[in-house]
Amino acid sequence: MNNKIMPPVAKKVPVELTQHGDVRIDNYYWMRDRENPEVIAYLEAENAYTEQVMTPHKSLEDELFDEIKARIKEDDESVPYKLNGYYYYSKHEEGKGYAIHCRKKGSLDAEEEILLDVNQVAEGHDFCSVGGLKVSEQNDMLAYAVDNVGRRIYTICFKNLISGVEIEEKLEHTTGNIAWAADNKTLFYTTQDEETLRSNKVWKHRLGTSQEEDELIFEETDEKFTVAVMRSKSREYIFINSSSTLSSEWRFVESNDPDSGFRLVQSREHKHEYGIDHYQDKFYVLTNWQAKNFRLMEAPIDTPSKEYWTELIPHRSDVLLEGIEIFAKFMVLEERSGGLSHLRVMEWEGENEHYIDFGEETYTAWTGANYDFDTPILRYGYNSLTTPASVYDYNMETREKILLKQQEVLGAFNSEDYHAERIYAIAQDGVKVPISLVYKKGFERNGEAPLYLTGYGAYGFSYDPYFSSIRLSLLDRGFVFAIAHIRGGEDMGRAWYEDGKMLKKKNTFSDFIACAEHLIAEKYTSSSKLAANGGSAGGLLMGAVMNMRPELFKVIVAEVPFVDVVSTMLDESIPLTVGEYDEWGNPNDPKYYEYIKSYSPYDQLETKDYPHTLVTSGLHDSQVQYWEPTKWVAKLREMKTDNNMLLLKTNMTAGHGGASGRYEMYREVAFEYAFILSILTK
Repeated sequence: MNNKIMPPVAKKVPVELTQHGDVRIDNYYWMRDRENPEVIAYLEAENAYTEQVMTPHKSLEDELFDEIKARIKEDDESVPYKLNGYYYYSKHEEGKGYAIHCRKKGSLDAEEEILLDVNQVAEGHDFCSVGGLKVSEQNDMLAYAVDNVGRRIYTICFKNLISGVEIEEKLEHTTGNIAWAADNKTLFYTTQDEETLRSNKVWKHRLGTSQEEDELIFEETDEKFTVAVMRSKSREYIFINSSSTLSSEWRFVESNDPDSGFRLVQSREHKHEYGIDHYQDKFYVLTNWQAKNFRLMEAPIDTPSKEYWTELIPHRSDVLLEGIEIFAKFMVLEERSGGLSHLRVMEWEGENEHYIDFGEETYTAWTGANYDFDTPILRYGYNSLTTPASVYDYNMETREKILLKQQEVLGAFNSEDYHAERIYAIAQDGVKVPISLVYKKGFERNGEAPLYLTGYGAYGFSYDPYFSSIRLSLLDRGFVFAIAHIRGGEDMGRAWYEDGKMLKKKNTFSDFIACAEHLIAEKYTSSSKLAANGGSAGGLLMGAVMNMRPELFKVIVAEVPFVDVVSTMLDESIPLTVGEYDEWGNPNDPKYYEYIKSYSPYDQLETKDYPHTLVTSGLHDSQVQYWEPTKWVAKLREMKTDNNMLLLKTNMTAGHGGASGRYEMYREVAFEYAFILSILTK
């Protein structure tokens, strides 16, 4: 690092934070005020410092960006799916950062109709997120949601698909969650609490009326729960789902009678999660009631509560039942066992039950857009660390696979040039933790290769192995890429999740450390060549492991990291806080306060050496508030005793997901890679 370039020094304004008789001094509490010009000035100073420090590596960043962009087929199109008489797809055009959504009536040979060109919607905006595209029953009206800030507060807009004209009618301050009723004029949508941004209300809107006339259908008053509205695959019902970390509750109304009032399926119970779908005269219920790994039940529509449920697929201790796809003759189960996803095909009547064979050691598979009931064809997606994202049609009767599309990687890419494998580390309590890794063939296990290790480990999110053409810029430079399937995710079943949350959260961190140690012991890399990356709750992971074992890692990249855990979980005004008590614990309870504080990265910073660190943030982030990474960097600067790089890069026009346009996203990755390469390849 150029010693002449001096980092910003944040002013210190001590604030005493007292809980349960314990006093914490937060010198950077003042950074929470987004409207304070001093806060903005500090963020801009950090950005300017980051740019200065990385100036010598700008040519490398540009080289990486050009590489990444050159592999992407800029003119590209998704696989069409059929819905209500139309084939829908999206496409990208060269030089344009956003998708163009299209459809064709009745046949793929029909004339193309552009539903929405997001490039036009994004004109004049630094950030643009469009979601929730829903077409009305008679296929003549499009509803879609737009966020131009990155705070996930959307305006619902309408377009007449016959005339191609946008109508003036708008629904402001929504979540972007939309469901049309079958009458072609009624739309259900959700809004959020203004302070916490928790989705808490369901409204009914009639086309041609003002938002002020909309009827409040349902309000979720429990602060731990959020609401969503959706239409069933059968299109016969509208569902309202209330959910928290550990509980759920569903309501339904017939979509052709949206004024008749919603009915309850099964009232909420603590630690009871369930989901529903509909076919013919029954609801199908995926539930963890007396079934940790979930089981499948069927319920009469007239009496859908659980005392009337009948078991179809029993609970299995070694298989997590994650989802179902219903067809007239078949049912497909999405299962997880041995740390991998599986698709199980079952015939309603007959013996034709089997699993789809994917033929690789580590991979990801999922069901795709399957809107037709009366078909033997299953649409599914597949990829692996070496196989680009692929879409298949699978004949469940003949077991024939048809590859419809595989992500095209431009240039000299050949999947046979790379090798993927699955290995296991032993955690401190003896548990085997899977690691998925990939490298270019010819790699030698001599401890000299740079390695990029990533993980997440929260909310039961399974970090499945996936293909990335962007990642080739590392693999082709001799890197090993590895995913640590640590506890806190559901990679190995529901118990895997429960063993990495609440008062067992530290298992997540020690699992990741065990994976790093194993990769070093097996000579895939060395600590002097090891980079670790994690975002959001994975950013908490980064903060925790660099506090626990800073010497183990050469480089840490923490993206929008959740690092001020105690203060955030004590602040009920922050989005997500109350709803997260079942994930992290409620620090208003002394037991949880002490435990959370014992690993909270901001609270556990010490006077010692730390790895080279890059931290990213979004000023408008509604999930991890910008001040968490900002405060963390300021305190880390104050306390660290090394001369390693510490950079904070704040996107001043985006939120949790970073930049919205595809080229801006590539640029962000190129910057991260340039940071890592500038250190590991010296």
